[in-house]
Amino acid sequence: MNRNRFWLADEQFKKIANHLPTGTRGKPRVDDRRVISGIIHVLKSGGRWVDSPSLYGRIRPGAWCSSTEAQRLARAPSIAP
Repeated sequence: MNRNRFWLADEQFKKIANHLPTGTRGKPRVDDRRVISGIIHVLKSGGRWVDSPSLYGRIRPGAWCSSTEAQRLARAPSIAP
């Protein structure tokens, strides 16, 4: 992994995994760790969503950030190691 890319460590992801939706219907879910790592990378780098590295996949911030799960996750305790 490139040192300039953010990736959630195992212990960080374990802290938020229970707050993520499960058993969703419709479109198959993508890798939550990859998407959340991409969101954090963009927030830390100050870059634009469209310029995020492809290793994070296609990020659509409007769909995820407007969800109640995202709002609940934002209120969760810090995931810093």
